[in-house]
Amino acid sequence: MNKKDLIAHSPVRYFDVTNAGLKDGEMGLITAKKGLGKTSILVQFGIDSLLNDKALVHVSFDQQSSNVIAWYSSVLAEIAKKKSLNLDDVNEEIVRNRTILNFNQETFTLPKVVNTLKALKDGGTSIASVVVDGLDMNKTSADDIKCFGDFIKKEKMTAWFSFTNEAADLKGTLAADKLDNFATVAHLAAEGKVLSLAILKNGEGKVSLDAKTLLMTKS
Repeated sequence: MNKKDLIAHSPVRYFDVTNAGLKDGEMGLITAKKGLGKTSILVQFGIDSLLNDKALVHVSFDQQSSNVIAWYSSVLAEIAKKKSLNLDDVNEEIVRNRTILNFNQETFTLPKVVNTLKALKDGGTSIASVVVDGLDMNKTSADDIKCFGDFIKKEKMTAWFSFTNEAADLKGTLAADKLDNFATVAHLAAEGKVLSLAILKNGEGKVSLDAKTLLMTKS
């Protein structure tokens, strides 16, 4: 078993069927109430990028690096366990191509994150994908989101954000001037013990999440 097997069995393949995947230069937003699985989804997107040799920067506004690393280890182990795959050949490569940044939203804005990403690139760090977890969009201006989006577009990267919000429709998610910056918006909700990620913008359909592992799976 090798990296091709992990890519083929990545949970993101279930998301692909919704046609809501990001193209180069686009940003996506995952919403849900607190504690439901947004970080797991972002980490699954991050791992899929890394498996496809796309260097990743994971920006967290609410977790320490050790917790983020634990998320990646846990999700990758669950992916491998489902198909009895061996991680020995890919763990080192994934760690080498992943950069984790931690910021406090009270003192660090998205334009400052852009400056940090520019500095990393200027220093020789390759970046193809970014995930931004734990940012309170209600405390973030439309101008700051647009600044980040313009950078992602210019550099032909992709970026996934999480946002704690319980609205199940697009209108209730964010103001239009903020929402316009995101090509894809999807909302994670629970109905009883069933977790579903519904596509609200770009693409269609739903993706189920395994209630135990929080991995995306067949609906």
